[in-house]
This record gives sequence, C-alpha cells and structure tokens, in this order.
Amino acid sequence: MSESLPIPLPSRLRLAHLPTPLQPLDRISERHSFPYGGPRIWVKRDDLTESGMSGNKLRKLEFVAAEALGQECDTLITCGGVQSNHCRTTALVGARLGFKVHLLLRGERDAAIDGNLLLDHLAGADVTIYPPSEYAGNLGRIFTHWRERYTALGRRAFCIPTGASDGLGIWGYLAASMELMQDCRAQGFVPDHIVCATGSGGTQAGLTLGCQLLEVESRVTGYAVCDNAAYFQNKVREDIRHWVDLTECSVDLASLTINVNANYMGPGYGEAGPEVYQTINKVANLEGLLLDPVYTGKAFHGLLQELGKGRYSGCSNLVFVHSGGQFALFPHRDNFSFSGV
Repeated sequence: MSESLPIPLPSRLRLAHLPTPLQPLDRISERHSFPYGGPRIWVKRDDLTESGMSGNKLRKLEFVAAEALGQECDTLITCGGVQSNHCRTTALVGARLGFKVHLLLRGERDAAIDGNLLLDHLAGADVTIYPPSEYAGNLGRIFTHWRERYTALGRRAFCIPTGASDGLGIWGYLAASMELMQDCRAQGFVPDHIVCATGSGGTQAGLTLGCQLLEVESRVTGYAVCDNAAYFQNKVREDIRHWVDLTECSVDLASLTINVNANYMGPGYGEAGPEVYQTINKVANLEGLLLDPVYTGKAFHGLLQELGKGRYSGCSNLVFVHSGGQFALFPHRDNFSFSGV
C-alpha cells in the first residue's frame, strides 16, 4: 500500500473542513449486515465538508475554483438539475470567492424556490431554468451562448461540467482517497468495499483511480441514481482518461475495474419510490444520519438490499461515502409518512 499519490496535488483552495469524520454505523450493521454475514458499516461524513457548501462537490471545487482563479476568470458557469447540490455549492463558493455565478438548470420554470434552489438565489447566483427537452439536446450550445455573452460584456467565464466531474474535478476524490485510507488505518483496517452514490461519475472516478494509485485492494462500487451501468462505466473511464491526459501520469486504464449497481435508481433522477423514503426515515431513526432522496438515500437503500441478499458476506469492513445533499430533503417533505421504522 502506498502512502501517497505518485504525483503532487495541483493548486488547491482550502474551502472544506477536512478531514471529515469516519464513524461506524453499528446499529445499522447489527440489524442489516451482521445477520447476513456482512461487514461492519462505516460512513465517511463528507456531508460535513462545510455548512451551506456541504457535500462531495466542495472537494472538487477546491481544485476547480483554484484553476479558474489561475486563469484570471471572474465568472463561473455550471449546470445541473433544479435541485442540484453541485450548483448550490458552486453558487456559495462563488459568493465566498467573489465570482459571478450563472447556473443553467434543468427543470420547470415555475419550480418552487425551495431546498438547493433557495440557496442558489440567496447566494446571488443568476439562474436560468431550461425545460428538460431543451436542456438535454442543447447543453453544449447553451454553455457556448452564455460564455460568449459574458465575453462580450468584458468578463472571463470558466465553464464547469455537470457535477464538476472531469479530469480536473477528479482531484477532489483522489485527495479524499488518501484521507480515507489514513482514517481507516487509524481504525486498524483497510476497507473491503467503498460505496458511494453515482450521479455524474466524478466521485466514483476519483475513488476508483485513488485506490489503484494507492495500491489498495478496496472494491469501489457506485450505486447509480440515474442512467444505466454501462453509461457510468463509460463516464468514469472517460473522466480518468481525461485526468491522464491532463497529468500525463501513467495509468493502466485496461486494468481498472469499474463497478456500478444500477438496480435501485427508481423512477429516474430526482425521483424516488416509497422504499427510499422509508430507508431515509430508518437511518435517521437508528443513527441520527440524514440522507437525501436524490443521491445518498437511493444508494444506501440499494446497499441495505444487497446486504440482505448476502452480497457483502465474508467481508469485514465497508465504508459508505456520504456525499451530502440534505437540503434536497425539504422539497420532498410530502413523501414522508413518519409511520415508524
């Protein structure tokens, strides 16, 4: 096992409160893992990277914002769903650093200003909402339009892809991989499995590549919250290939194993079935841990189902990376019944 990555980290802004805690979920383990011969479950609390900027996206934006400043940009343009955690984090990071922020959101133009969208507005971001049909086929042209618009106004815009998931953003979870392994070693183990929600692919890409570069045998699995397994296998590989192109670091791409479970995404992105809301309620009851119905709730529900099937039997320790997203709970308030666990 290597103690560090083979190349130094690039320029980075210290925005997150790191390291985030690693804590056991023993009540969940006793109920949902141990009876099936499964591992002790731990959670890496990346929901605690900050307060308003909380979540996995802040780790990526430490590197992305540093690059934008290095290029003397004054405007950040990014995109996502109307309740995007990434867009909310970008809006708040921009406010903190003095960037103008423009968010290109997918959704209905009359969307309630609640949850993440409320925080976007509070942070002073410009928000343009596009219907899904217009957004899906035209995102590249939409980015180009706004970048050229800001150029004409004398501004210099830096465009950030969905979820900051590319060869630059991947640095966030390469650095997190080192932090996680240090956490685990301090607790006396190397995790057999690392699990995360996968919505744009960047977090899983960073963890997957990080484990390979650190020469650990932990198996990384992303639980998809939209799209299918093949899509995310390709997207993760694409992000890693982009990182290789940027860094010229030698990586055996053919040897990468990219594990995606796409069986628990429910009706689609931003939509969840009653079983996910029940899991969110259960985890809050048992562990005081808040999950969300878009990302972590789906992934943790999938994990519990797989534990019950004996999928992780014979393993000692599993780490669930909590990528944040609690603000998305509030627009879904009507889906909770509070009928008990």
